Amino acid sequence: MSHEPLPLRKVHHIELWVGNAKQAEYYYRKAYGFSRIAYSGPETGVRDRVSYVMAQNKIRLVITASLLPTGEIADHVKKHGDGVRDIAFETGDARLCYNEATSRGALGNREPWTESDDLGSITCSRIHTYGETVHSFIDRSAYKGVFLPGFREDRIDEPGMGFLIVDHIVGNQGENEMETWVTFYKTVFGFERFASFDDKDISTEFTALRSVVVAAPNNVIKFPINEPAPGKRKSQIQEYVESYGGAGVQHLAFLTNDIVGTIVEMRKRGVDFLEVPDTYYETVSDRVGPIDEDMAVLKSLKILIDRDDKGYLLQLFSQPVQDRPTLFIEIIQRKGSDSFGKGNFKALFESIERAQAARGNL
Repeated sequence: MSHEPLPLRKVHHIELWVGNAKQAEYYYRKAYGFSRIAYSGPETGVRDRVSYVMAQNKIRLVITASLLPTGEIADHVKKHGDGVRDIAFETGDARLCYNEATSRGALGNREPWTESDDLGSITCSRIHTYGETVHSFIDRSAYKGVFLPGFREDRIDEPGMGFLIVDHIVGNQGENEMETWVTFYKTVFGFERFASFDDKDISTEFTALRSVVVAAPNNVIKFPINEPAPGKRKSQIQEYVESYGGAGVQHLAFLTNDIVGTIVEMRKRGVDFLEVPDTYYETVSDRVGPIDEDMAVLKSLKILIDRDDKGYLLQLFSQPVQDRPTLFIEIIQRKGSDSFGKGNFKALFESIERAQAARGNL
């Protein structure tokens, strides 16, 4: 049963817990075009961790590493490698969000608290979701700082890649766990079932998965939830769960209005993407019909195309951003379409399977 939606405005930030924040900050700045806007660490009175806030238009990433050999951050990185810890939401009432969420069955992580500095105050709260991922609720309506209390402004500007917003965030679950978390987001958050795909939609000769997309009523927040489906070989979802040590965020999708320019610049900066065979482009025009872009350019950049009844989209997926085959980044441009590239799933999965086979994990 769904409830009234929580009063969430948008994704405020995504926090990654990593082994080396200084190096990760440089990577996301130089490879993905994020500017550094704020810092927290010993110099700001924080003794156990260091965090860099990275920004590109309306996207905020927080890169955090432990300063201690043990503790929740160090233990998280030891188990999972670099990965997403917190998907934080901006709201006008963090207390209400926490009280409603926990009354609807969510497990609380931290009860509402207030933090202040010379620029104002914020109220926050936090709950658990799948795996060791959490959701923070942040009310910053009384705060005028660049990010949050405890952070000082610390800028290194970088030419951006054209990323605008977080389009969607994908969570991978273990076998037969997808519907549990779909129900969680419907019941606890008041999200709606936006789309679903079964193993007939998302399969190859060897592997398959199932996916349901849940979304806030305003569609500003969209979460595809995946689980492995039975197949001849180990699916990419199962590989992720084994490599990550449980359920977690599989990828972050960044929206751009110029995917060609974005991918050209990212390839110049050395970002590796999944390989798309040239044969994909032999039949794609028959499937998607006329598009504005030059197909030869899309083929040279290995950009995927798909169409639904509202328009079409263009997308491409990076290789994992760390050595474990876990978190990766999707670049997406929407030309009317509000879907997720269903027509590309087979080509995408075959590309992932080739990478799995090279790792000996297929």
